[in-house]
Order: sequence, then C-alpha cells, then structure tokens
Amino acid sequence: MIKLSNRLQKIASYITPGSRVADIGSDHALLPVYLLQSGIAVSAIAGELNAGPLAAAKKQAADAGLAGRLQVRQGNGLAVLQGDEADTVTIAGMGGGLMKEILEEGHERGKLAQVQELVLQPNVGEDIVRSWLLEKGWYLKAECILEEDGKIYEVLHAQRTSNAEQLNGALYDGSFLGLAWQKETTRALLVHMGPHLLRSGGPILIMKWQSELQKLNRICGQLAESELPQAAMKRTQIQEEIIKIGEVLQCLQTAND
Repeated sequence: MIKLSNRLQKIASYITPGSRVADIGSDHALLPVYLLQSGIAVSAIAGELNAGPLAAAKKQAADAGLAGRLQVRQGNGLAVLQGDEADTVTIAGMGGGLMKEILEEGHERGKLAQVQELVLQPNVGEDIVRSWLLEKGWYLKAECILEEDGKIYEVLHAQRTSNAEQLNGALYDGSFLGLAWQKETTRALLVHMGPHLLRSGGPILIMKWQSELQKLNRICGQLAESELPQAAMKRTQIQEEIIKIGEVLQCLQTAND
C-alpha cells in the first residue's frame, strides 16, 4: 500500500468510509490511490489541470492497478465532475483564496449539489475557507493543526447537514474563551483562528500564532516609517488585531498551564 505524508494521512482520516471521492488538484494522485487501496473509497476521481502532474497521476493509477476504479481527468477545479459522481470532495495544498474560487465556481455550476462532505487543506488563508463554508451553509464538523517538515498545516472537515445553521451557531459561540468582546468580534476571531482549534489548543496552534504576531509586529514597524495617512490607519488596524490575538493566546496558555 502506498505511504502518505502525515498531512495527507490526516486528510484521509476524515473521509467517510464507502465514499466516492473526487480529489481536486490531485497532483500525483497519492491520496486517491491510498483511499482505494485502503478500502476507504469505493471509487475515486483525480482532477488535475496541468499536463505534468496529470501524466504522473495516470502513471500512479496504472502502477497501482487501479485504472478501472480511479479516473484521472484533466480540468480546472470542480469542472472535472459530471453529475452525481462524488460524495466527498478533497482539495489540498493551495491557498485559501484559490480554494474559495474553486468551491464557489463549483457551487454556482451545481457541481457540489450531491456532495456530502468536504475535506480541505489550505496552505494559507484558512479563514477565507471557513467564511465560505459558513456563508454556504456547510457545518465545520472538525479541524486539526499539524506540523510537518517545518511547515504548519490546518485540515478542515465540513459536512452538509440540514441543521448546519444551528450547529455553526453553537460552534462559533466564543463564550468559552471568556473574553469581554462583542459577539461579532469574537465570531470573527473564531473564523480567523479556528473554532475547533481554539477549543483544543495545543503547542502547535500557539506556535503558529506567536509567529503570526511577530510578522504583524514587523509590518507595524514598517508602516510606522511611512507618512501616508493610509499607512497610519492600517497600522492601527493591525495593532488592534495584535491585541486581540494576544488575548486569545493568553487564554490558551492559561488553559494549558
């Protein structure tokens, strides 16, 4: 059986057994090959836009003897899906902005109409993806954060459910943080940092946001050297963000002590 990285293994662990899976931006098709070999998926589609990875994915499927169960298709995003072919869609290894564009276009074209779960791993811009899921009525059932080869990744598992609004309402209720903020402010921070992640805490999450605070402080220092009024406004906004993230980290660190 093919061996996956920890990142791809975590994605695989969220997929409901017995699913028909479409892996978008599949690269070398490692994930769908593993899902078929392990019996998690009953069928799979590997979607890839670029010719090089597409050829590699076809070779991977052939070498694994899965050419009959794994369809490798060339296309942009969810355009590779035709009708009711997938219960689960996975997208990994790209920015949150691009991921949102793929999901939005697929949503508009009805490509997600029969899909029951999404497993998403944006490299950056996780908040963009969470916002899209909220807007479109997907329930964020789970999420995790992990470090591999010096990089930090977040994996989001969303499900289609009739009571998503109620479930998301409870999930994005930030009262557990115990911070004296307006509800809208707390909700925005949960979208930004991850509602499940903030509940579970942990050293990797703290490390990620400590690093983010260092970046924001550097940006503030650069903006302070500018005389433009826009720079001053931006600096004030970032300083407010720094304070809020710092308060959340203090809560997490206190909980871990």
